[in-house]
Amino acid sequence: MKKLLILLLLPTQLAFAQQEILLDNCYNWARENYPNLKQAEVWQEITSLKKENIKTNYLPQLALNGQATYQSDVTSVNISMPGIDIPSVSKDQYKTYAEFKQNIWDGGISTSNTKLEEAILQSNLSQLEVELYKLTEQISQAFFTALAMDKQKEVLAAQKKVLQEKLKMVQSGVENQMIEKSNALSLEVEILNIEQSALQLDAGKKTAIQILTILTGQTINKNSVLKYNASELNKHDELSRPELDLFASQKNQFERQSDLLTKSRNPKVFGFGQAGYGKPALNMLNDKFDTYYLVGVGLSWNAFDWKKTNRQKEILQLQSKMISQQEETFNQNIKLLLAQQNEQISKLEKLIETDTKIVTLRTEIAQSSASRLENETITTSDYIQDVQAETIAKLNVELHRIQLNEAKEKYNLIKGKIFNE
Repeated sequence: MKKLLILLLLPTQLAFAQQEILLDNCYNWARENYPNLKQAEVWQEITSLKKENIKTNYLPQLALNGQATYQSDVTSVNISMPGIDIPSVSKDQYKTYAEFKQNIWDGGISTSNTKLEEAILQSNLSQLEVELYKLTEQISQAFFTALAMDKQKEVLAAQKKVLQEKLKMVQSGVENQMIEKSNALSLEVEILNIEQSALQLDAGKKTAIQILTILTGQTINKNSVLKYNASELNKHDELSRPELDLFASQKNQFERQSDLLTKSRNPKVFGFGQAGYGKPALNMLNDKFDTYYLVGVGLSWNAFDWKKTNRQKEILQLQSKMISQQEETFNQNIKLLLAQQNEQISKLEKLIETDTKIVTLRTEIAQSSASRLENETITTSDYIQDVQAETIAKLNVELHRIQLNEAKEKYNLIKGKIFNE
């Protein structure tokens, strides 16, 4: 019963072990696993708190104050008239009061500050997207490296099988004293060379898989099947790189800062008031503790700032101009990379056409050599050379096919690829 249960579970275990891993899935996993992605929530929370603080600019501001003073002199009236007694104020004075201020119009500063904080948030989020996009190159390189190792190992396994079959035939001839033992030894050495090459491919794939595992946060093992769905080249659409959004958000931030500077030059209207208890109160001739209050409307305006604001706005314009120049340089570099990648794709397509013809010819030669070896018209060394040439030809075509897919993927990544989040 236990053996039956194991047999029933075995197909499921194999299916899980050979789980298909798609390149696009790796991109999305890497994004979700990127530690700095959590900064997006932090930036949004920071912006939310700052905007809440800005809203308080239109809430009444209340301050409680108190003071006790002693003056060396006070105002007095020295008039001597019959029946008139003008009191004097004490030199010790006391006051406790509440003072409030209410913005009526702050010149649009609060609104501009809110827009500036939103622009800063967008700039930070765009910078994060640029960091995330750089992961795609690492993911792509590791993925196609592992894929190339798999394909090359398949070719080596097929050639090893051919040599092993031929070795059986030669060993039979050696046992019957019809073929020299050195022929069998040569085949065994070549099989060991293939096994050694396979070990090197395993090591290379292991390294690539480890990179994918670390970047994606997923459990990817040597039994996982890497699968790439070839896509058409994105030659007609406009660039959709995150760097372009970053340039736009940075320039928008400078515009918002310039607008804030403009608003800071506007006059401000505010209401104010004071209510308190002191000696003397508002009536300076009453030298007794009393309550008092006053309310009013105020206007403040810095009419002249020696062109300081204009110079600050000029600085922002120059910084924005620098961003535009960086954007032009970026676009120029992207065009150069696309042109180079396009040539690489064309070269690989032509190489694959030639590779296919070479493989056909090398396979015919190897088959002919196998027949001639059986008839003892060539040496084992000659046969091995022909099998090696066939193996190299097949390895080249598989490698070039992987490189072509990688080149196309890289072209789309340079152009700007949109991922499903």
